[in-house]
Amino acid sequence: MPGKIIEFLVEENQFVKEGEPLLILEAMKMQNEITSSIEGKINKINFHANDNVMKDDILIEVEK
Repeated sequence: MPGKIIEFLVEENQFVKEGEPLLILEAMKMQNEITSSIEGKINKINFHANDNVMKDDILIEVEK
């Protein structure tokens, strides 16, 4: 869903586990914690805090 990125909880080159929180996304006046669906290394963060994002945008690229 379209929304606004409030805060990233990870940095590039950081290793994350499945289920670990990645960012806070505000959509429809509610803040949602977006978690990792896989374990791996954060390769690239494609947006910044306060950026507006759309439904199919790739926010973070994770390498297994």
